Amino acid sequence: ELGRVGFKERDVSDLLTLYGVKDPHERESLLKLARDANNPGWWHRYGDVLPTWFQSYLGLEAAAALIRSYEVQFVPGLLQTRDYARAVVSLGHRRATPDELDRRVDLRMQRQQLLHRPDPPQLWAVVDEAALRRPIGGREVMRGQLTALIEATRAPHVRVQVIPFDAGGHAAAGGAFTILRFGDQDLPDIVYIEQLTSAIYLDKREDLDFYAVAMERLCVEAEPPERTPQILTRIMDELYR
Repeated sequence: ELGRVGFKERDVSDLLTLYGVKDPHERESLLKLARDANNPGWWHRYGDVLPTWFQSYLGLEAAAALIRSYEVQFVPGLLQTRDYARAVVSLGHRRATPDELDRRVDLRMQRQQLLHRPDPPQLWAVVDEAALRRPIGGREVMRGQLTALIEATRAPHVRVQVIPFDAGGHAAAGGAFTILRFGDQDLPDIVYIEQLTSAIYLDKREDLDFYAVAMERLCVEAEPPERTPQILTRIMDELYR
């Protein structure tokens, strides 16, 4: 019940029989879930640079059908270029060795592979204009990052919106957060809020409703997705020629 041990396939099979699940396709589907649950995720090989509180998020992110995020300081991790990611990682790990930085950046790049799966999740990101104008890594890095963002918006499963400065105050004054939604309707959404040394996972209905309303208001207050390439191009021309 606490998720501290894996499932035994034999036990799952016996339970399915006990519960009267006889359809072979349904049984195989559930048994496959049991087998997969016992296989370590790809991120386990980065255990030396991966905090334990973030491992849960990687599993949830990999299983999500819809990822909605609001970012105020950085470009969303799933859309970062390698150079930009290295600059971001360096900010939080100034004493890290070059090899450790490489491992942390590799981890972030590996996360992005879920957007290139045959069945990728829908990614809907709302980004504050400040994150796009903050010169993380310098002019060349930012130009490359904004160019990559423009390219990303062409993917049918990626939607990016920008909240401009002239929008004033907005619904997410509390800071960045991510909402994960899963394909199984029986599974509740998860709100993920990252801190410097830990993270908060929210799944209570009142919390989910509050953040869902905030996200909807952000999407209304932000510029429409179709204007995002134009906004990014304008920022590049102004700051990163």
